[in-house]
Amino acid sequence: MNKEIKSVITCDLDGKVETFSDSAVKLFGYNQEEVIGKMRVSDFSDGQVVLGHVVGWLDEAVKNGEWEGDTVFLHKDGSELPCHIKITPTKGKNGEHIGYCGVTIPLDDKTPDEVRPKINLMTRMFTWVVIMRLPFLSATLVPIFIGAAVANLAGFSVDWSWLGLTLLGGSLLHIGTNTSNDYFDHISGTDEANFNYSNVGLNGGSRSIQMGLISPRGMLTVAITAFALSAVVGIPLINKAGMSVLWLGLIGFISGLFYTAPPFRFSSRKGFGELIIGLNFGPLMVAGSALIQTGKLLPEAFLAGIPIGFLVAAIVYMNEFPDHDSDKITGKNTLIVVFGPEKARAGYVSLVVGAFLSIVVLALNGTFPTLTLISLLGAYFGIRAIQTLYKYYNDRLLQPANWGTIIMHNVAGILFCIGIWLGPSV
Repeated sequence: MNKEIKSVITCDLDGKVETFSDSAVKLFGYNQEEVIGKMRVSDFSDGQVVLGHVVGWLDEAVKNGEWEGDTVFLHKDGSELPCHIKITPTKGKNGEHIGYCGVTIPLDDKTPDEVRPKINLMTRMFTWVVIMRLPFLSATLVPIFIGAAVANLAGFSVDWSWLGLTLLGGSLLHIGTNTSNDYFDHISGTDEANFNYSNVGLNGGSRSIQMGLISPRGMLTVAITAFALSAVVGIPLINKAGMSVLWLGLIGFISGLFYTAPPFRFSSRKGFGELIIGLNFGPLMVAGSALIQTGKLLPEAFLAGIPIGFLVAAIVYMNEFPDHDSDKITGKNTLIVVFGPEKARAGYVSLVVGAFLSIVVLALNGTFPTLTLISLLGAYFGIRAIQTLYKYYNDRLLQPANWGTIIMHNVAGILFCIGIWLGPSV
């Protein structure tokens, strides 16, 4: 143990570095200007160590007052550093928990392999969940189930095997979109410039490349593979329901790939990115799902996709608030960049109001059963998200609004599906 070097780093609750001692400079190779306010403490560890251990270490530090042990850190040049670290929670003036302090001493008598934390099977599996952003596939699952519900309402018997294949194809297309977006946001420097990303992937991408979970080339390979498999799954769907499936799939592929990829970079075109997200995960996906079941492009399916499109656009829109600074620097002109975070808040309100107002109109004009009005219960989460947004639009405390928007989409979407499926025919 080299006691001559005693690195001291403090960070906030998100892990963003607040102080970086001179010994930390010597140990990790970064200067203070590179680190303070720009890096997270997780940047000094292998990504799988972060996923499998660091969260637990921090929890134990809070519970017991400290956590102490050996691990491997990463130097700026990529080399591994066997170290001993002691983590303690830091407190504010009123005794509230405001962050963490890590005191690190290099272990000159140890090799990295001797102190490397073990990565179990669950962590390795979770790594792929993070890379592909699988929890966000609800944005695909909800509209596809709603499409099946519309087919059922129209008098067609839902074939669950075809529904399963539709879910698989849609999910693969979504995974291809997620991973290609991460790859091209890395190439453009957008993710590297983002110092306000969420630790749970709500904004700023999956951070898989930045965490070292996968190489840029590996991420591109996953994207190509997912898109290719979605095309393979699409073949029997086209055979069943006709060429309209191909055209809808191509629209999804092109808009998903070029959402962040040059030369189009739809996400940078002042609202066009938000629009195509709403169309793809709303009217087009609902209509495509109903098409597989009925062989027809039902007008009711496109209409059912309108509120869902508003809701999924609201998710993307909300997640763009923390990304404002990095998006602006790299020329990613989202609506938040165009209007500025303060004025852009009204856009989120419009999306939420548009979603639930369209549900009311579709129910009252007889397009869908009155039972679909139960989906208005999801508005509760939208109201809470609006309250949080207006107060914390430029603050880390915005995160509950990000979660609330996702919950709003899922709750309202599921209840809307139930209302269409179980409500009396209209």
